[in-house]
Amino acid sequence: MTKKDDNIFFKQMEIGLMNNYVYFIGDKSTGETAVVDPAWNTDTIKNEAEKAGYKITAVLLTHGHYDHSNAVKELTDNSDIPVYVSKHELPLYKPADDNIKDVEHNDIINIGNIEIKCIHTPGHSTGCVCYLASNILLTGDTLFIDGCGRCDLPGGDAEEMKITMANKIKPLSDDLIVYPGHNYNSKSSDTLGNQKKTNPSLSNVYT
Repeated sequence: MTKKDDNIFFKQMEIGLMNNYVYFIGDKSTGETAVVDPAWNTDTIKNEAEKAGYKITAVLLTHGHYDHSNAVKELTDNSDIPVYVSKHELPLYKPADDNIKDVEHNDIINIGNIEIKCIHTPGHSTGCVCYLASNILLTGDTLFIDGCGRCDLPGGDAEEMKITMANKIKPLSDDLIVYPGHNYNSKSSDTLGNQKKTNPSLSNVYT
């Protein structure tokens, strides 16, 4: 069983016009947090971090689509905040930011004393990644609750998505908690074990 790290600061926020989820994941002991997929309302993101008593020290993108990244520039202007995005993301989706840091499959990002693992999960886009920390699995538009991201946009590939589900997502521990990139379901999160049973994108693939 994956042990929950009680030192992790975690917050899910629904922001914007497309039911996007924006997340904080950070270190309670140092007061540092990353913001995952910042979009739509920079002031809300900054205010929520300040209200919780955390300093934003990194941006993590599950992919570069506009609805997951349109607050990056305003959030990182005049700062040295690194913006982590997959090396494999299409250039047209990468934010125009001087602080872009490419990540690869299995790379580890440190936020304070918290380790966040990158899992390359192409299908929705070439550069989709999921982020894993303790029992938290941030899936962006790779895996929704009882669904998955569309594969018909530039860089999308339905066959790649099937491979991702079979080889990258399905082998992960059942007790991980899936936190998706959009509020497209009555549930805001679910165990991966339950999703393996109820989500056709996972239940119909074989490892």
